[in-house]
Amino acid sequence: MARDRAACETLPIRLIRQWSAPFHDQLFRSDLTQHPPRSSRVRLGGYAHLPRLLDKARAFIAGGKNAGYHYNCPLDRQFFDFTGLDHEVMLAEIKKGGSDTEMLAWVRGNTKRSASEVFTWSDWITQHGPGGAGGHEWIAETVKANAGDRDDIRSFADLLDLDDYVSYGGKG
Repeated sequence: MARDRAACETLPIRLIRQWSAPFHDQLFRSDLTQHPPRSSRVRLGGYAHLPRLLDKARAFIAGGKNAGYHYNCPLDRQFFDFTGLDHEVMLAEIKKGGSDTEMLAWVRGNTKRSASEVFTWSDWITQHGPGGAGGHEWIAETVKANAGDRDDIRSFADLLDLDDYVSYGGKG
């Protein structure tokens, strides 16, 4: 292991930058025509859905490489309602090109939610499902079309994960 670290430490900075450029581009200019956004279950600083929201916003900023994903969708608005953040103000901040860590610091600096509130909300949003018959019918139709034998799709997070997977060639 020490040998691997020594080898990395001797790499010219130019090569390190060249090898990290694709990661940088993916992180800051997401192309959702090539891969789905992160799952709404993925958390950043305790906030579920925040990484997905950032991916969609970055794809929007990159010039429409959103493949049908929408920034400020109903699930995004759940995040904005909870945090009290304005979606346009947040989009302007994302346009500055900050990393996930920098965006988390910005979110924390602009909301007054406690860690326990964030945990509780994140737990809720990943388990939240449709409340009315129309929502249940929509989920049932989507599951039937993509994975008819599945009986474990109960929440919007479950449905989004399934949809992301089959939209990029997976078999439900």
